[in-house]
Amino acid sequence: MEQNQLVYIVCGEASGDLHAANLVAAWKKTNPQLQFKGWGGDRLAEQGVTIEQHISAMSFMGFLEVLLNIRTINSQFKQLKQSLLSQKPDVLVLVDYPGFNLRMAKWAHEHGIKVLYYISPTVWAWKQNRVYTIQKYVTKLYCILPFEPEFYDRFGIDVAYFGHPLKDEIERYQATHNTTSTFSKPVLALLPGSRPQELKKKLPLMLAAAAQFQESHQIAVACAATISLDVYQTYCKGYDVHLSTGHTYDLLSIADLALVTSGTATLETALFHVPQVVCYKGSAISIWLAKKLVKIQYISLVNLILQQNAVSELIQEDCTVANMHTELQKLLPGKPQRQAQLTKYADLQALLQESGVSERVANSMNTYLPS
Repeated sequence: MEQNQLVYIVCGEASGDLHAANLVAAWKKTNPQLQFKGWGGDRLAEQGVTIEQHISAMSFMGFLEVLLNIRTINSQFKQLKQSLLSQKPDVLVLVDYPGFNLRMAKWAHEHGIKVLYYISPTVWAWKQNRVYTIQKYVTKLYCILPFEPEFYDRFGIDVAYFGHPLKDEIERYQATHNTTSTFSKPVLALLPGSRPQELKKKLPLMLAAAAQFQESHQIAVACAATISLDVYQTYCKGYDVHLSTGHTYDLLSIADLALVTSGTATLETALFHVPQVVCYKGSAISIWLAKKLVKIQYISLVNLILQQNAVSELIQEDCTVANMHTELQKLLPGKPQRQAQLTKYADLQALLQESGVSERVANSMNTYLPS
């Protein structure tokens, strides 16, 4: 193997940064001479990756936000093209972030750069025509959901599924932490999301619903480190709540119940065996477009992976204080729905395969480097 081979990684969000960092850590063990550069966040930087653009300048959510920031996105795309042309990486690893990364896959392929894609775009849910971009321009696609390979096989795409990397991340946490609750009551955790627009739409509703359980439960909010604590304190004024910044796993490890914004957090909550109610409330135009375009029955990763309604989903007009309260009551100790949900969590664990996902992906990607 030649020295100083360059792997260039592009991710645009915190979850992608996490999984990319674990991939790099595993890859270095089998190929320590590799050089890594890319666009990412603090997790990648901690693994010694030279960060040329931080994700804090890249994370745009929803149709409207992307539209309003299109000039910035186009400028970033041009910047990345120039960087790739000047550095000529041996392989380009694109991590999730499909709106940006699929455009980059096409451009990179046309300029002779080998493209590996980690964490498949959800083309099975919407924008299915994107599958043809993957088919034409991606050398190897790595999925993290068990039902995805069957979908991509229909299009003749070279696809692999080695399990979900989040399972490894949580097992690593549990092996190194022995968290014990310091609260006198069971914990009701609120996971309102990590973006300001998510907080604005959902946290007030979550707090109002949770307040009805404050005699029996300690209410605790998982706060994103990227948002000022002052913002959370403003929303929580008048409520008896504990604010936990940047320690979501610590909170989930002691939680008895949870209200969770749809997304990766729903899977994390399930892997910590915490009964949950999933909430989603977006802008009217985003929801209208989603209903026209999205082709899936569920929004939570738990239900998508299990292909059944294992956890309650309160979406848009159903995302109300009254409904949150009702669904949480069903999950109190002794209720049959609570045990049923925990049983489904065990089924979920089995579908996500064994530990060592990052290592298996790294070993596969290593074979695409020039010999």
